[in-house]
Amino acid sequence: MSERPTKSILRVLEGEAVWPPPIWIMRQAGRYLPEYRATRTQAGSFLDLCYTPRLAEEVTLQPIRRFQFDASILFSDILVIPHALGQDVRFVEGEGPKLDPVTSEADFTRLKDELPLERLEPVFETLQRLRGSLPAETTLLGFCGAPWTVASYMIAGKGTPDQAPARLTAYRDPAFMVALIDRLVRASTTYLIRQIDAGAEAVQIFESFGSALPPALFDSLSLEPIRRIVEGLKAARPHAKVIVFVRGGGSHLHRFAAAGIGDALALDWTLDPAQVLPTLPGHVATQGNLDPLALIAGGEPLERGVDHILSAVKGRPHIFNLGHGILPETPVEHVSQLVARVRGA
Repeated sequence: MSERPTKSILRVLEGEAVWPPPIWIMRQAGRYLPEYRATRTQAGSFLDLCYTPRLAEEVTLQPIRRFQFDASILFSDILVIPHALGQDVRFVEGEGPKLDPVTSEADFTRLKDELPLERLEPVFETLQRLRGSLPAETTLLGFCGAPWTVASYMIAGKGTPDQAPARLTAYRDPAFMVALIDRLVRASTTYLIRQIDAGAEAVQIFESFGSALPPALFDSLSLEPIRRIVEGLKAARPHAKVIVFVRGGGSHLHRFAAAGIGDALALDWTLDPAQVLPTLPGHVATQGNLDPLALIAGGEPLERGVDHILSAVKGRPHIFNLGHGILPETPVEHVSQLVARVRGA
């Protein structure tokens, strides 16, 4: 019989109700921190920052030093997978990621069939370094983007408001979309297995564009690919823990829970945990879901939002987080206020 984990987030992922709930924040290493901005300047480009283990380790540790979050998430980006597969990926200051679009069979055949792990060795080195530098009580998280979200960037060549290029491709050329999603499932599974081997104790799958999918496409492009990744990871590394975040996927939460897809389901800020959680099985761990704008507002709106979530999750396995990533304009002192409010519950 294996020992029960001692780290609070791993205990929640085992189905234990921990109080007060452990806390980390999506995009907690980022532009709202002055020390991150200074390190980012040293790196040159954003991808150089991701691929320089010494600097990636540093920015991963920065929010832990400030706030003592219960988890530290690897600093990287979901687009390192298409980059490793051979797609040109660059980050333009003030505009975000730019990719050479993959829209034809010829574009697709230029991608590597299998993920070349050697191209991502700096990411794995960062994880290895973090295992030695993080506080003993801090859980180390890895991550990847869900295939639909990553494919949306690959097809459009950039982020788009409603993922129309990828949706249109799914309708017009379903065989192409299936082939691309399948390749991303295999690459993502390989990537997460290697992250676990390098030191990650749990991973999160980010389906940031789930809200763009109509019901007719949701299963084939989101739910099933995520299920295949989770099953493939757990078949290879049974001890691995997985958090699944589907932004805009509230109507599908029960189906993810019923299918056992993930050890925790993350809620976006549009859901009311007081209404949603009582309808989920009590053993299903959850994560979330403070509105990032409430964190920017601070003061009473922030405290009211935190208290509402805490009231709803008491007695359940839950990880406190935002309902999406922290925004660059967030005041640092508001994050301190958030952590104090959660831990003072």
